[in-house]
Amino acid sequence: MKAVRYERSGGPEVLELVDVPDPAPSSRDVVVEVDATALNRLDVVQRSGWYFMPGFRFPHIAGMDVAGTVVAIGRDVTMVAVGDRVVVDPSMTEVPAGSLYCGLGDIYGELGIIGATLDGGYAELCLAPETHLHAVPDEMSLTTAATFPTCWLTSWHALVEIGRLQPDESVLIHAAGSGVSVAAIQLAKHVGATVIATAGTDAKCAHALTIGADHVVNNRTGDVVAIARDVTGGRGVDMVLDHVGPALWAASLFALRPRGRLVFCGNTTGDTATIPSLGFAYHMGLQILGSDPYRYREFGEAWSVFCGADFAAVIDSEFPLAAAADAEAKLLSGDVIGKILLRPRS
Repeated sequence: MKAVRYERSGGPEVLELVDVPDPAPSSRDVVVEVDATALNRLDVVQRSGWYFMPGFRFPHIAGMDVAGTVVAIGRDVTMVAVGDRVVVDPSMTEVPAGSLYCGLGDIYGELGIIGATLDGGYAELCLAPETHLHAVPDEMSLTTAATFPTCWLTSWHALVEIGRLQPDESVLIHAAGSGVSVAAIQLAKHVGATVIATAGTDAKCAHALTIGADHVVNNRTGDVVAIARDVTGGRGVDMVLDHVGPALWAASLFALRPRGRLVFCGNTTGDTATIPSLGFAYHMGLQILGSDPYRYREFGEAWSVFCGADFAAVIDSEFPLAAAADAEAKLLSGDVIGKILLRPRS
């Protein structure tokens, strides 16, 4: 099969389109012909060498968000059949015996993640355990399904499991054009919350309104804290969801109500943040909550909600497999709203 992989850290030039052996399933594994793979920032973070997930090894085929058609199954597979349209849960927790990936899913130790520590969807074929495949409804395109795994599960876990967002609460969501925030805005509205979205351009703010944000603010030209307090009658928001990091850290804290929750799941602008006022933080009883990896059961729960509601799958652009470097350059440009897809068979 054709795949894009890299054997060392570096710039886009380390990505090579190569021929590699087709994956061979063990007794509980399935081979998926990849229709679409959505890019994530971790793809370029690991390729550049800035950070590696525990368990990462060279050579590597990236691509965590995979949707396609089953083309081969192991001898003991009963949950899917050849020809089924599926989306892949990339987190290899609770993998059954009989899979090549059994035992690789220790959440707080060496991780097993398709496309992050294991070969992923920058390829024509991808291997996955049968237990980690979910049926794509007939009325849903595989490109829509490919936008789901990483971004929607990251948002689901942060908002629902960690943040415990409730109906009639208010939430401030940064980076409204990103895949995670596109999902989070829609999930928060589905819960019944009031959503204030921030972004670095007016165009991204305008788009946030079309997918459910109630209020928006340009975080480069506007006063995020003032808007958050104005919308909430001076009280502050119940929750902030942040994956930006240092650039908006202070604004996130000062936008919170007493006993408000700052839930963070990323560090796009750097890995060191400072609490600007310890006095404010402890007098207000603020909670700072890291959002750890999602659990196995959550994927099915979130997928059922995604399939049953009228959510928008926001696709910025599509690239053929051979143009993976161009796709990653587009991602790094910041001029993106939603997800960028690789289409290996195009």
